[in-house]
Amino acid sequence: MQKLDLGDKRTFKNILSLALPSMLAQFVSVLYSIVDRIFIGNIPIEGEIALIGIGVVAPITTFITSFAYWIGFGGAPIFSMSLGEKNEENAKKILSNSFILLLIMSLLIVVVFYPLGRPLLYLFGASEASFPYAYSYFMIYLAGTFFSILTLGLNQFVIAQGKSTLAMLVTMLGCVANIGLDPLFIYVFKMGVSGAALATLISQFLSFVFVLILLLKVTDIRLSFQKLEKKIVKKIFKLGFSPFIIMATDSVVFICLNTCLKNFGGGDGDFYIEVATITQAFFSLVTGPLLGISSGTQPLLAYCYGARKMDLIKKAEWQLVGFALAFCTLCVGLSFFLGKPFARLFISLSSSTPNERAITISNQTISIYMYGVIPLALQYVFVDGLTGMGQAKYSIWLSLNRKFILLLPLTILLPILSKNAFLVFYAEPIADILASLVSTVAYFLLRPRIFRKRLEQIGNILD
Repeated sequence: MQKLDLGDKRTFKNILSLALPSMLAQFVSVLYSIVDRIFIGNIPIEGEIALIGIGVVAPITTFITSFAYWIGFGGAPIFSMSLGEKNEENAKKILSNSFILLLIMSLLIVVVFYPLGRPLLYLFGASEASFPYAYSYFMIYLAGTFFSILTLGLNQFVIAQGKSTLAMLVTMLGCVANIGLDPLFIYVFKMGVSGAALATLISQFLSFVFVLILLLKVTDIRLSFQKLEKKIVKKIFKLGFSPFIIMATDSVVFICLNTCLKNFGGGDGDFYIEVATITQAFFSLVTGPLLGISSGTQPLLAYCYGARKMDLIKKAEWQLVGFALAFCTLCVGLSFFLGKPFARLFISLSSSTPNERAITISNQTISIYMYGVIPLALQYVFVDGLTGMGQAKYSIWLSLNRKFILLLPLTILLPILSKNAFLVFYAEPIADILASLVSTVAYFLLRPRIFRKRLEQIGNILD
C-alpha cells in the first residue's frame, strides 16, 4: 500500500486520501451503537422499553470512549509533527507512551465503573422498568472497554502514518462482526440486550487484535515498549484534552437531556427519552463522518506544521472547509427524506401497531437538530485544526464554549423556563450556530500569531 507524502503540495489529494477512509471509519463506528439499538428496538414485546434502557446507557459509554480520544487524539498530532521534523525516534517514543497510557486508563475505567453501574444508571434517567435492560447491557459492555479504548486510541497512529485505509478496515472489521453477531445472540440464542452487548464485546476484541498486528508488523513506525517520559506524557494530556472534552461533555449533555426529559416530560418521560435516543443516533451519523473529516486530516496539518509549511496549511484549511460544508449541506438535504424511515427502524417490527407517534415526533426532532449542522462544519474544522497544530490552549476553550457555556445551560434552562420538555431539543442547534461563529472568528484572529511563533521556533516541537 502506497505511503502518503503529507508534505505534497497537492493538498486536496491528501485530504481525500485521509478524510474519506476516516469518514467511513467514523460512520461505521457510529453504526456499532445504532445497529445494537435497531436490533434491540425490534425485540418482540419488550423492544421499546429495552431501547429506552439503552438510551440511558449511551451517555455513560460515550464518556468512557472519550478517554481513548484523550490519549489517541493527544498523541497522534505530536507523532505526526515529529514525522514532519524527520525525528522518527521521537515518534516511536510518543507511540510507546500513548500505548502505555491507554493501557493504564482502560484498566482504571473498568475498576472504577463496575461498582458504580447501578447508582449511575438510576442517576442518569433509568426508571424501574428500563433499569434491568440498561444494567444488563452496561455490565457486559464494560468488560470490553479495555479493547475498545485501546483500539480507538491506537488506530489514530495508523492514520497518523498516512495509512487511513488500513485504519478504516480496523473499524469495519468490528462493525461487520457486530452486525453478524447481533441477530445471532439476540434472537437465535435469545439473549436479548445481553446478547447485543456480548456481540459488541467480541467485535471490539477482533478490532483490537487487528490494530495491534498493524502497529507491530505493518506500519513504518512500529509499536515498541519504552518507559514513560514526563515531557511526552504532559504534551499528550494537554493536546488531547480538547477532543476529550468534546466527547466527555457529549455524555454530560446526554445525561442532562435524559434527566430533563424525565423530570419535565410528566407521563411522557420515557417516551421522550426514546425519541431522544433515535434523534441522537441520526445526529451521530452526521457528526461522526464530520469528525472523520476534521480529525482524520489532522496528520496533514500536524506534519506541515512540524515542517513549517504554513502555505500548505492555509491551502488545506480552505479545502477542508469546502469539503465539510458540502458534506453537511448534503446531510441536511437527506434528512428531509430519511427522518421517518430512520425512526421506523427502531420501532418494533413485531408489533401490529407500531408507535407512529414516536416515529412522527422523532422525525420532527431530527429536523430541529439539522438547523445547526451546516455552520457546525466550521466548528469542527477550525477547532480540530488548532488541535492538529498543537494549539490545545485555544482548542480546549473553543470546545468548552460550545458544550459548557452554550449547550449545557440551554439544555437545562429551556425546559425549566418554558415548563415544556420538548423545547430541550432546540438547545443543540442554537449552541451549534453560536459556537461555530465564535470559533471561526477566533481561528482567523489566532492563526497569524500561531504561524509566526512556529516560524520563530527552534528545535523539537515538544520543547
